Amino acid sequence: MTSSTQPGSLLIQVEHLQKYFPIEKGLLKSVVGHVRAVDDVTLSVYRNETLGLVGESGSGKTTLGRCLLRAIEPTGGTVTFHPRNGAPIDVLALDKPGLKALRRQVQLVFQNPYSALDPRKTVLQIVSEPLILHNVVRGDALIARVKELLDLVGLEVKHM
Repeated sequence: MTSSTQPGSLLIQVEHLQKYFPIEKGLLKSVVGHVRAVDDVTLSVYRNETLGLVGESGSGKTTLGRCLLRAIEPTGGTVTFHPRNGAPIDVLALDKPGLKALRRQVQLVFQNPYSALDPRKTVLQIVSEPLILHNVVRGDALIARVKELLDLVGLEVKHM
């Protein structure tokens, strides 16, 4: 590995994450059991590292991703985000403004790239969209930032 590809400092730490969905029965919707979609997942992701989750359809990959960003609430466990500057953040304790700030820094790409990435859009449009939505940068600075981000992942300007 070169220094640019070696894992850096800790980015996200997940410990004993669980997501159980209740199985309900009858008119009163009594809970008769649970589907363990995510059960006791522990993992670490470091800066400059790429993590891919592989598994059969229905094995909990998407549910895990949604729990990490709190698109759905986990049943148990911990998720800690380690920003470059500042103290570690307990993702499961964040309020709405805190979640919005986190989601500016963390993004997941789910298993079907055709539903996650619009094939009618250019790379420039796809990469610039969150920068515009979160009021990060606009105009000429936007183009420069997209070029910088593409360079970080090894893509050339011609891919824009």
